[in-house]
Amino acid sequence: MTLYDCIIVGAGPAGSTAAYHLSRSGHRVLMVEVATLPRYKPCGGGVSPQIGQWFDFDFSPVISVKVRKGRYTFNFQDPVDVELPEELALWMVRRDQFDHFIVQQAQRQGATLWDATKAKGIEAKGDTWQVETSRGPVAGKFLIAADGAKGSMAKWLGFTQRRYRLAAALEIEPRLTVPDEPIIYADLGVIRQGYTWNFPKADGYSIGGAVLSRSGDQRRQDLRRPVNDYAAEFAVDAKTVQPFGHPIFLWDGAQPLHTHRAVLAGEAACVVDPFTAEGIRPSIFSGLKAAEAISQAIQGDDQALPRYSEVMNREWGEDMRWAKRLAQVVYQAPALTYRLGIKRPSSTLTMTKIFAGEIRYADAVHRAIGRLLKPSF
Repeated sequence: MTLYDCIIVGAGPAGSTAAYHLSRSGHRVLMVEVATLPRYKPCGGGVSPQIGQWFDFDFSPVISVKVRKGRYTFNFQDPVDVELPEELALWMVRRDQFDHFIVQQAQRQGATLWDATKAKGIEAKGDTWQVETSRGPVAGKFLIAADGAKGSMAKWLGFTQRRYRLAAALEIEPRLTVPDEPIIYADLGVIRQGYTWNFPKADGYSIGGAVLSRSGDQRRQDLRRPVNDYAAEFAVDAKTVQPFGHPIFLWDGAQPLHTHRAVLAGEAACVVDPFTAEGIRPSIFSGLKAAEAISQAIQGDDQALPRYSEVMNREWGEDMRWAKRLAQVVYQAPALTYRLGIKRPSSTLTMTKIFAGEIRYADAVHRAIGRLLKPSF
């Protein structure tokens, strides 16, 4: 049986990122992925250009469009148009192409991929892990659990009390002609405790909605009607397109993300932004940091995995604490937020800079508080 330095279960953004960086550092890596790649993944597909700084290859082949314009509405009314500087243009991707592209880069660095392979269980055997798969058993010195919100790895590793807030999303992806100048659309009033969106691709759209606030009745709110109504605003008959609903594990506070020779990454680590439901950038960030920690652990640093938890809780989690507070304010009082916040020209630029990693939520919130407290005389 081949002994790998690291077995990564899940080949989404977190798992494939970890595989790329570990393989590039010379480690023997196996990715185990239940789906056959490339695989469809329901997702708005908005990606921060910041991720380009974390790799040494060009993502241009899988950027469907770059978007510099947006339009906000409140209950379909009172539109606000915004334009972003070229350097902050948001990437729109299709996840089947995007995720597989990173996997392929990892393979070029020497990583092994077992797709269409189900992880069926794990067993610790001293300084190694044995993973039972539908292809048979395989052994690794370390594990990265990157199998998503609905994966089993976290439970098998003993993470039975993960901290997260459960959110819900519903999306459709009609294939229609997109205007030459793509525009991002978002509405704050159609869904209670959440928002709806329309993200363009070169060959269509991702139209969806999400419930994000804890106080929202996520279990009983039916997202189909608001998403259908929103789609109709773009002359899309949602009943002719297959809907995809899925849970989202939003970050809800500091927690351990490591255990004996293993770490959690991506949605398995509940890293999704509690304000925007952004998941791709935080998943990639967690995969990057997981790879750094595992590489250090392979070289004998017995504090590398505890340090991974510390890094994620500090560098990602601390700012998500502010994102959570912002979400509670915005989704509790959307009309007031729209009038006093979103309609300010600077608000979109601020959020885009947060999305691009140029500023943090804490900085933006403190600036906003400073404006409110500034004397008007």
